[in-house]
Amino acid sequence: MVDLELLAYLETYLTENRRERFNTVLNQRTKHFTVATEDVYQLHNTSAVIRSCDVFGIQEVNIVEEVNSKSIDREIAMGAQKWVDLNRFHSVKDCIKGLKENGYQIVATTPHTDDCLLHEFDVTKKSCFFFGRETEGLSQEVLDEADCFLKIPMSGFTESLNISVSAAIVLQHVTTKLKQTDIDWKLSEEEQNEKRLDWIKKTIKSYDKIVARFYEES
Repeated sequence: MVDLELLAYLETYLTENRRERFNTVLNQRTKHFTVATEDVYQLHNTSAVIRSCDVFGIQEVNIVEEVNSKSIDREIAMGAQKWVDLNRFHSVKDCIKGLKENGYQIVATTPHTDDCLLHEFDVTKKSCFFFGRETEGLSQEVLDEADCFLKIPMSGFTESLNISVSAAIVLQHVTTKLKQTDIDWKLSEEEQNEKRLDWIKKTIKSYDKIVARFYEES
Protein backbone atom coordinates (compact mmCIF):
# COMPACT_ATOMS: atom_id res chain seq x y z
CA MET A 1 0.00 0.00 0.00
CA VAL A 2 1.22 3.49 -0.86
CA ASP A 3 1.74 5.87 2.07
CA LEU A 4 -0.70 8.59 1.00
CA GLU A 5 0.75 11.15 3.40
CA LEU A 6 4.20 10.60 1.91
CA LEU A 7 2.76 10.81 -1.59
CA ALA A 8 1.05 14.13 -0.81
CA TYR A 9 4.29 15.44 0.69
CA LEU A 10 6.36 14.43 -2.33
CA GLU A 11 3.88 16.05 -4.69
CA THR A 12 4.72 19.42 -3.15
CA TYR A 13 8.12 19.07 -4.83
CA LEU A 14 6.48 18.95 -8.25
CA THR A 15 5.37 21.94 -10.27
CA GLU A 16 1.63 22.37 -10.69
CA ASN A 17 2.00 21.57 -14.40
CA ARG A 18 3.84 18.32 -13.65
CA ARG A 19 1.23 17.24 -11.09
CA GLU A 20 -1.57 17.92 -13.55
CA ARG A 21 0.31 16.10 -16.29
CA PHE A 22 0.77 13.02 -14.10
CA ASN A 23 -2.94 12.99 -13.26
CA THR A 24 -3.99 13.44 -16.88
CA VAL A 25 -1.73 10.66 -18.17
CA LEU A 26 -2.57 8.24 -15.35
CA ASN A 27 -6.26 8.69 -16.04
CA GLN A 28 -5.67 7.30 -19.55
CA ARG A 29 -3.37 4.41 -18.60
CA THR A 30 -4.48 0.80 -18.95
CA LYS A 31 -3.35 -2.75 -18.28
CA HIS A 32 -6.35 -4.16 -20.15
CA PHE A 33 -3.99 -4.40 -23.13
CA THR A 34 -0.28 -5.06 -23.12
CA VAL A 35 2.37 -5.71 -25.78
CA ALA A 36 5.13 -8.29 -26.15
CA THR A 37 8.08 -8.18 -28.54
CA GLU A 38 9.92 -11.39 -29.35
CA ASP A 39 13.66 -11.24 -30.00
CA VAL A 40 13.46 -8.09 -32.08
CA TYR A 41 16.91 -7.62 -33.61
CA GLN A 42 16.85 -3.93 -34.49
CA LEU A 43 17.09 -1.98 -31.24
CA HIS A 44 15.26 1.03 -32.60
CA ASN A 45 12.20 -1.13 -33.33
CA THR A 46 11.77 -2.20 -29.70
CA SER A 47 12.38 1.37 -28.58
CA ALA A 48 9.79 2.69 -31.01
CA VAL A 49 7.23 0.12 -29.80
CA ILE A 50 7.78 1.30 -26.22
CA ARG A 51 7.25 4.87 -27.35
CA SER A 52 3.96 3.89 -29.04
CA CYS A 53 2.82 2.12 -25.87
CA ASP A 54 3.41 5.30 -23.89
CA VAL A 55 1.59 7.41 -26.48
CA PHE A 56 -1.49 5.16 -26.49
CA GLY A 57 -1.62 4.60 -22.73
CA ILE A 58 -0.31 1.03 -22.49
CA GLN A 59 1.36 0.76 -19.08
CA GLU A 60 3.27 -2.51 -19.48
CA VAL A 61 5.52 -3.86 -22.22
CA ASN A 62 6.91 -7.40 -22.24
CA ILE A 63 10.28 -7.92 -23.92
CA VAL A 64 11.41 -11.46 -24.75
CA GLU A 65 15.18 -11.66 -25.19
CA GLU A 66 15.74 -15.34 -25.80
CA VAL A 67 18.32 -14.66 -28.51
CA ASN A 68 18.85 -10.92 -28.72
CA SER A 69 19.50 -8.96 -25.54
CA LYS A 70 20.15 -5.22 -25.81
CA SER A 71 19.54 -2.07 -23.83
CA ILE A 72 16.70 0.23 -24.82
CA ASP A 73 17.64 3.03 -27.19
CA ARG A 74 16.85 6.07 -25.06
CA GLU A 75 16.95 8.53 -27.94
CA ILE A 76 14.34 6.70 -30.01
CA ALA A 77 12.17 5.80 -27.00
CA MET A 78 12.19 9.52 -26.17
CA GLY A 79 12.14 8.80 -22.44
CA ALA A 80 9.10 6.53 -22.76
CA GLN A 81 10.93 3.75 -20.89
CA LYS A 82 10.78 6.04 -17.85
CA TRP A 83 6.96 6.03 -17.81
CA VAL A 84 6.17 2.54 -19.13
CA ASP A 85 6.87 -0.62 -17.11
CA LEU A 86 9.20 -3.05 -18.88
CA ASN A 87 8.92 -6.76 -18.07
CA ARG A 88 11.91 -8.65 -19.46
CA PHE A 89 11.96 -12.40 -20.10
CA HIS A 90 14.66 -14.81 -21.24
CA SER A 91 12.16 -17.22 -22.80
CA VAL A 92 8.87 -17.11 -24.65
CA LYS A 93 7.58 -19.86 -22.37
CA ASP A 94 8.04 -17.79 -19.21
CA CYS A 95 6.54 -14.70 -20.82
CA ILE A 96 3.40 -16.47 -22.04
CA LYS A 97 3.01 -18.35 -18.74
CA GLY A 98 3.05 -15.08 -16.78
CA LEU A 99 0.65 -13.38 -19.16
CA LYS A 100 -1.88 -16.19 -19.05
CA GLU A 101 -1.68 -16.33 -15.25
CA ASN A 102 -2.64 -12.65 -15.28
CA GLY A 103 -5.66 -13.31 -17.46
CA TYR A 104 -4.34 -12.19 -20.85
CA GLN A 105 -5.25 -13.90 -24.10
CA ILE A 106 -2.28 -14.25 -26.46
CA VAL A 107 -2.81 -12.40 -29.72
CA ALA A 108 -0.34 -13.22 -32.49
CA THR A 109 0.02 -10.41 -35.01
CA THR A 110 0.78 -11.92 -38.39
CA PRO A 111 0.02 -11.12 -42.04
CA HIS A 112 -0.25 -14.81 -42.90
CA THR A 113 -3.68 -15.65 -41.54
CA ASP A 114 -7.16 -14.17 -41.87
CA ASP A 115 -8.31 -15.38 -38.45
CA CYS A 116 -9.26 -11.84 -37.37
CA LEU A 117 -8.89 -8.55 -39.17
CA LEU A 118 -8.08 -5.54 -37.01
CA HIS A 119 -11.50 -3.89 -37.30
CA GLU A 120 -13.15 -7.16 -36.19
CA PHE A 121 -11.08 -7.56 -33.02
CA ASP A 122 -13.01 -7.97 -29.75
CA VAL A 123 -11.54 -5.31 -27.44
CA THR A 124 -13.50 -6.54 -24.42
CA LYS A 125 -11.00 -9.35 -23.86
CA LYS A 126 -7.86 -8.66 -21.84
CA SER A 127 -5.14 -9.13 -24.48
CA CYS A 128 -1.41 -9.16 -25.09
CA PHE A 129 -0.37 -8.36 -28.67
CA PHE A 130 2.76 -10.25 -29.73
CA PHE A 131 5.08 -8.76 -32.37
CA GLY A 132 7.88 -10.85 -33.83
CA ARG A 133 11.32 -10.56 -35.36
CA GLU A 134 11.89 -8.37 -38.38
CA THR A 135 12.47 -11.15 -40.92
CA GLU A 136 11.18 -14.39 -39.37
CA GLY A 137 8.14 -12.97 -37.60
CA LEU A 138 6.78 -14.74 -34.52
CA SER A 139 8.22 -18.08 -33.45
CA GLN A 140 6.26 -21.30 -33.81
CA GLU A 141 6.03 -21.44 -30.03
CA VAL A 142 4.06 -18.18 -29.91
CA LEU A 143 1.87 -19.27 -32.83
CA ASP A 144 1.12 -22.57 -31.09
CA GLU A 145 0.17 -20.81 -27.85
CA ALA A 146 -1.84 -18.03 -29.48
CA ASP A 147 -5.52 -17.71 -28.64
CA CYS A 148 -6.17 -15.74 -31.81
CA PHE A 149 -4.38 -14.27 -34.81
CA LEU A 150 -4.66 -10.62 -35.77
CA LYS A 151 -4.07 -9.14 -39.19
CA ILE A 152 -3.86 -5.54 -40.37
CA PRO A 153 -5.71 -5.28 -43.72
CA MET A 154 -3.32 -4.34 -46.54
CA SER A 155 -3.98 -3.49 -50.17
CA GLY A 156 -0.50 -3.17 -51.66
CA PHE A 157 2.20 -5.50 -52.93
CA THR A 158 4.05 -5.43 -49.61
CA GLU A 159 3.05 -8.28 -47.29
CA SER A 160 4.03 -6.75 -43.97
CA LEU A 161 4.83 -3.56 -42.09
CA ASN A 162 7.74 -2.68 -39.83
CA ILE A 163 6.85 -3.98 -36.35
CA SER A 164 6.92 -0.53 -34.76
CA VAL A 165 4.48 0.73 -37.40
CA SER A 166 2.27 -2.34 -36.92
CA ALA A 167 2.25 -1.83 -33.16
CA ALA A 168 1.25 1.82 -33.52
CA ILE A 169 -1.60 0.97 -35.89
CA VAL A 170 -2.91 -1.84 -33.69
CA LEU A 171 -2.67 0.13 -30.45
CA GLN A 172 -4.27 3.25 -31.87
CA HIS A 173 -7.22 1.21 -33.12
CA VAL A 174 -7.83 -1.00 -30.09
CA THR A 175 -7.38 1.73 -27.47
CA THR A 176 -9.72 4.09 -29.31
CA LYS A 177 -12.33 1.35 -29.59
CA LEU A 178 -11.83 0.30 -25.95
CA LYS A 179 -12.55 3.80 -24.68
CA GLN A 180 -15.90 3.72 -26.46
CA THR A 181 -17.03 0.76 -24.33
CA ASP A 182 -18.23 0.63 -20.72
CA ILE A 183 -15.39 -1.70 -19.70
CA ASP A 184 -13.47 -0.68 -16.58
CA TRP A 185 -10.16 -0.41 -18.42
CA LYS A 186 -8.37 2.15 -16.27
CA LEU A 187 -5.76 1.47 -13.59
CA SER A 188 -7.21 1.00 -10.12
CA GLU A 189 -6.78 3.82 -7.59
CA GLU A 190 -4.03 1.87 -5.84
CA GLU A 191 -2.25 1.18 -9.15
CA GLN A 192 -2.43 4.87 -10.02
CA ASN A 193 -0.97 5.85 -6.65
CA GLU A 194 1.83 3.30 -7.01
CA LYS A 195 2.65 4.61 -10.47
CA ARG A 196 2.42 8.24 -9.34
CA LEU A 197 4.95 7.48 -6.59
CA ASP A 198 7.21 5.68 -9.06
CA TRP A 199 7.12 8.61 -11.49
CA ILE A 200 7.85 11.09 -8.70
CA LYS A 201 10.84 8.97 -7.69
CA LYS A 202 12.14 9.18 -11.25
CA THR A 203 11.54 12.93 -11.36
CA ILE A 204 12.76 14.38 -8.05
CA LYS A 205 16.45 14.72 -7.32
CA SER A 206 17.61 13.52 -3.87
CA TYR A 207 14.43 11.46 -3.58
CA ASP A 208 15.83 9.14 -0.89
CA LYS A 209 16.99 12.05 1.28
CA ILE A 210 13.61 13.76 1.00
CA VAL A 211 11.78 10.56 2.00
CA ALA A 212 14.15 10.03 4.94
CA ARG A 213 13.57 13.60 6.11
CA PHE A 214 9.80 13.14 5.86
CA TYR A 215 9.83 10.13 8.17
CA GLU A 216 12.27 11.79 10.59
CA GLU A 217 9.91 14.76 10.95
CA SER A 218 6.71 12.69 11.11
